[in-house]
Amino acid sequence: MAEGQEDTERSEDPTQKRLDEALERGDVAKSQEVNTWFVIAAGALLLMAFSGPMANGLAITLRGLVEHSGSIRVDGRGFTSIVEKLGLEVVAAVAIPLLLLALAAIAGNMIQHRLVWSTEALKPKFSKISPMAGFGRLFSKQALANFVKGLIKLALIGTIMTALIYPERFRLDALVHIDPAAMLSITQSLSLQMMGAVVAALALIAAADYFFQYRQWFERQKMSVRELKDEFKQTNGNPEVKAKIRQIRQTRSRKRMMAAVPDASVVITNPTHFAVALKYERGMNAPICVAKGADLIARKIREVATDHNIPIVENPPLARALHATVEIDQEITPEHYQAVAEVIGYVMRLNRAVAGRR
Repeated sequence: MAEGQEDTERSEDPTQKRLDEALERGDVAKSQEVNTWFVIAAGALLLMAFSGPMANGLAITLRGLVEHSGSIRVDGRGFTSIVEKLGLEVVAAVAIPLLLLALAAIAGNMIQHRLVWSTEALKPKFSKISPMAGFGRLFSKQALANFVKGLIKLALIGTIMTALIYPERFRLDALVHIDPAAMLSITQSLSLQMMGAVVAALALIAAADYFFQYRQWFERQKMSVRELKDEFKQTNGNPEVKAKIRQIRQTRSRKRMMAAVPDASVVITNPTHFAVALKYERGMNAPICVAKGADLIARKIREVATDHNIPIVENPPLARALHATVEIDQEITPEHYQAVAEVIGYVMRLNRAVAGRR
């Protein structure tokens, strides 16, 4: 029962591999409120910076159109020409602001996640047309959050508008009696105040919504214990197989090491815990370790050495030092030259004495 729950319950934080796969699918943490805030904030800044030049450019064009309305031909090519000219004037006036708004929309996406190219969202899925899936999305936690978020936005923005406009209610009533040029200045100032307040309020909503969307996305990426184990196996290999391979390698290495013991010149022991087999021939820079081991392996080295009449010398300090410092098929370290030379010299004298008796 517990094992089945581990296989289905997503209680573990996602790995980096899981997050990367989600990014490749186009599944990213994204808040539409952040995009909206960037566009509205950019619109407010553009209104402050470009409203005057845009209005003047369009006013000049329209004033000329009105002043020369009597002489403008609106039949045939004349009408086409005036429409093209008017369209170019309007595009020239609003081109830069529209371009900056588009860049703001792109920045709103890129600040939330890096650029993603994925066709996963374009693939047909039955869940997109399934009535049951649609019903589930309609009453999901995300839908409820969007509904609550919409109510909060309406209430907050309505409160801000009321707080800004209500104190100006008498001033706004008097606008119908003043010059239109003065009216434009007042309405522009009030519009900028409202836009600034709205941008500030939407900034709070966008920040809260982004953290909510990120938390929802992170919860979707969580993994079960079984998924973690499967990913570990895919990434690092099956632990049981790796242990078996490591055991096979150790067995083969031990066999090769034991096969080299008969070629050793001497075996230095502890006498029971450690054994180090050294080989030395004339012309070598230093003796080479052909086998070493502790406990059971040390005993096996001594048995092989005994079977092949390899001299065994008991020297516990030297055996411990060599076992700790020298590796298989490597020369002994210089600090052990003298001690090993004395042992090998003793073995050579012993071999000469035996040969002389024969």
